[in-house]
Amino acid sequence: MFLSRWLQVPLYMGLIVAQLVYVWVFLQELWRLLHEAFAGAGLDETRTMLAVLGLVDVVMVANLLIMVIVGGYETFVARVNLKGHPDEPEWLSHVNANVLKVKLASAIVGISSIHLLKAFIGIGIDPGWRAEQSLWQVVVHLAFIVSALALAFLDRLIPGNPSKE
Repeated sequence: MFLSRWLQVPLYMGLIVAQLVYVWVFLQELWRLLHEAFAGAGLDETRTMLAVLGLVDVVMVANLLIMVIVGGYETFVARVNLKGHPDEPEWLSHVNANVLKVKLASAIVGISSIHLLKAFIGIGIDPGWRAEQSLWQVVVHLAFIVSALALAFLDRLIPGNPSKE
């Protein structure tokens, strides 16, 4: 049974491939932004901000993927012996399943915040915008916040949890 943890390795490899896709999407979006900015397409401040927020969104999802790949592998499959390595992520030394859940929930709140900000900035640009869309986006965002707070609170209640130190 213990060896079955290695069945997760292809899943993490698949997430690495997804990370490559996000790098490709980021480069495409960056190229589009540069092309519109310097080819005289007339980028205004709002469209520039939306494009930059799109790039930030891609980076935040990529960061989420890294946390899941490295933290999940370290927690559920095998140790990644990086002790003393100059590139060791600070958070990796005290990661466990609960810490990983709280970090992931926090990252999801951040990603949701970017989406919400993009939606509000784009209201004047999108002719098909409806008020119900914004309401539901705020409700979902608040649900993410409450979930993240609940996970962090529960994490604090667990005796001997290294994340409390």
